[in-house]
Amino acid sequence: MKIKLTSLYVDDQEKALRFYTEVLGFTKKTDVGNGPYRWLTVTSSEEPDGTELQLALNDNPAARAYQQALFQQGQPAAMFHADDVTREYERIKARGAEFTMPPTEVMPGVSIAQLNDTCGNLIQINQLARR
Repeated sequence: MKIKLTSLYVDDQEKALRFYTEVLGFTKKTDVGNGPYRWLTVTSSEEPDGTELQLALNDNPAARAYQQALFQQGQPAAMFHADDVTREYERIKARGAEFTMPPTEVMPGVSIAQLNDTCGNLIQINQLARR
């Protein structure tokens, strides 16, 4: 069994597409509309056939409440891996991202950084020690 798709609620799909492609550097994979519904996914530029991230419009009241609660508690809605979290921090910050936590070693060999995706979510970037 494999994970091929995961979803992230966003308050504006067009704004999210710009952030995830232009700031984070992901690649748009699927963009299909059907009336008011839009199926929008991105993938890592490093793994274009890897797991897709659906940028789902947050028009469900229960999902919106969950998203807002996570944000208010400082909990990331998604976590991404980087080989060098400091390098990613510098690259993404130069593109205008607002970080809520700069690269921080949270335990030996594990560093994280957190940023605001401008669409209602905190995103965490993880760097794990090489084994």
